[in-house]
Amino acid sequence: MGSAIICLSLIFGFVTGLCICSAVSDVEDAAETANWIHKDDGQNLQLVLPHDVSPDTDNVALAGHSKGGKVAFALALGHAHTHLKFKALIGLDPVEGSNTSNRIEPKILNYIPQDFNLAMPVALIGTGLGDDSCCGCVPPVAPWGCNHPFFFDECKPPSCYFVARDFGHLDMVDDWLVRLAGMFICKTGKGSKDDMRRACGGIFVAFLKAYMFHNADDLTAIIDSPNSVAPIKLDPVLWLQS
Repeated sequence: MGSAIICLSLIFGFVTGLCICSAVSDVEDAAETANWIHKDDGQNLQLVLPHDVSPDTDNVALAGHSKGGKVAFALALGHAHTHLKFKALIGLDPVEGSNTSNRIEPKILNYIPQDFNLAMPVALIGTGLGDDSCCGCVPPVAPWGCNHPFFFDECKPPSCYFVARDFGHLDMVDDWLVRLAGMFICKTGKGSKDDMRRACGGIFVAFLKAYMFHNADDLTAIIDSPNSVAPIKLDPVLWLQS
């Protein structure tokens, strides 16, 4: 019987998410989902998995994109109670709010280096175009001061940081309706979106292999030679181990 590593992924509507003043209910919903997974040692989750796959509730990762990235950090930081213990955290272009004076509750960023009290390894994947405005008239959806470098700056080691320099905030999304909407409010890159998705997926897998299965070969290869390993340009690439 196969054993499945669990990754609780949080994806929330980026348009509505950045137009409201609170993500508290989203954090509470995420905690409720985590507790549902944890109940009876994963038996709830087992009911919706293939019969030959068994969930491993001792190896659970938390991940989120955009507002969902902020929610993932909030849950990991204890803004809602969960019995499930997380072993790793991944933020995919997380966003704190529409600007530094209009940050969504619960406020996560304190703008103090390595201030996050996280007892787990963290990976941050950011986009180079996320903090650019669209057509010069629509504000950026991942604005400077509320975006990925500020999340990474508050992470303690071990932590990894990758920036997809030539891609935008929604360029990894494999949903034509979201991409269509994003064309009017997000700056998008000219590179292959399939390559962007492959790069993000590869980083996810390499990071989780390193910190859940003690095999850092793939992560080391990406860190040491990003231009020859990754299908897109990653710059900067950082790995703080201690």
